[in-house]
Amino acid sequence: MRAHLSNATYGVLDYAAYPIGMLMVAPIVLRHLGVAQYGVWAVATAAVSTGSIIASGFGDANIQHVATQRNAGDPEALLRTVRSAMGIHLVLGAALTILLCLLAPYVARHVGSSDLRVQAACLWSMRIAGLLTLVRAIESVCISTQRAFERYGAAVRVSVLARLLALVAAAALAWVNFGVVSILAATALLSAIGLWFQLGHLKTLLRSGSLAPSFDRMATRALFAFGIFSWLQAVSGVIFSQTDRLITGISLGATTVAAYALCVQMAQPIYGFAASGLHFLFPYLAQQRTTASTGALRRTVLIAFLANVALVALGTAALLFFGNRVLRLWGGDVIAHSSAHILAPIVWSSALLGLNVTGTYAMLALGRVRAVTWLNLGGGVVMLLLIMWLLPHYGGYGVAMARLCYGPITLLLYIPLAKLLRSGSDAQLRAAEAGSIGDAATAGISYSERQLAITSVWAAKQEGHTL
Repeated sequence: MRAHLSNATYGVLDYAAYPIGMLMVAPIVLRHLGVAQYGVWAVATAAVSTGSIIASGFGDANIQHVATQRNAGDPEALLRTVRSAMGIHLVLGAALTILLCLLAPYVARHVGSSDLRVQAACLWSMRIAGLLTLVRAIESVCISTQRAFERYGAAVRVSVLARLLALVAAAALAWVNFGVVSILAATALLSAIGLWFQLGHLKTLLRSGSLAPSFDRMATRALFAFGIFSWLQAVSGVIFSQTDRLITGISLGATTVAAYALCVQMAQPIYGFAASGLHFLFPYLAQQRTTASTGALRRTVLIAFLANVALVALGTAALLFFGNRVLRLWGGDVIAHSSAHILAPIVWSSALLGLNVTGTYAMLALGRVRAVTWLNLGGGVVMLLLIMWLLPHYGGYGVAMARLCYGPITLLLYIPLAKLLRSGSDAQLRAAEAGSIGDAATAGISYSERQLAITSVWAAKQEGHTL
């Protein structure tokens, strides 16, 4: 229990440290750099965030496979999985780096308008953002592997320290009148140093002298079988999280979208704290699924769900009671008035989405990534269709109500989860897995191939096929 509480604490720290640091540093940077340079910094930071999410989309697949392999007694197979994940993320990171560098002149012309100095700053900032995306993609392999070993503290300490030092460097450089390019260059340097330490810790953990990327056929195949769906979730999440604001801004103007965006930003921690605090459930269940009984898994999921409900209820109650006051302090009376009727549905939408955290991690750990992906995609599509229908009639309130429909659709994942955890299903599953292992061993094939056979049996079992 102490280890789980420690992992939960580090998960929340990883989620909260950087945004809180940004809130503290932003006024200093804005005051000393000016609005234009601050805008360039914001655009580059958003590019790094978006690129990193897309380039790191196979991290969940790495967690699931490494956590499952921990009990298998074959460290070489585990190492091949990590090195294959490193290869996949290196390719994705490099592709995003090239894309950001190609887009840099276009972004610079639009952000800098007619100011050539701002254009030059934006051009170099976007190029550095591309390099940062590559660093974050590789770092995600280190972090996801350590999380698969349930070592959240080791993963988070280096990552959080590097990013907080980058914010300190940003404030210091802005204070002495260095520009945004210098700030991003310092961020890239500190991130690279943090990555070097992460790689060192990972080598020690895996007892390996090399983490050079590779593409082991079986390991890469297994990672893609799971990871393509988690990557699709990452990409769709980026799209769905921005499209509602884009449509609102184009249709209703700056004041309405500012109020809407502030409400969304305020409500996000309801989901964020639950997701980060309970993330340890993912590797824990992935490791336990082949050894624990159905009853033990069911109890674990139930306890996690009760904690999930408590976290969501606490955050929801706080925002419903104090949200309008906070908005008035943030944006003044105009923003508070514009958001008065949309805050409640946005808060409830985040609450409903937050309730799916336990189910999502349990389904991912048990290999049901497809169900999670399709439900999330379905929820996003329904939300966008409702926005297009409700916005002309109800304005910002209609957009907020459309957002409210996303969460209940994702909560449907508890139906297949309940079927997975019903009495007796674990015995049938492990019997099929044991048969696959025995047949593979008799045939004399490699451990990776046996793992792929197990994965195939698992996937087929969950989809209801006859083996």
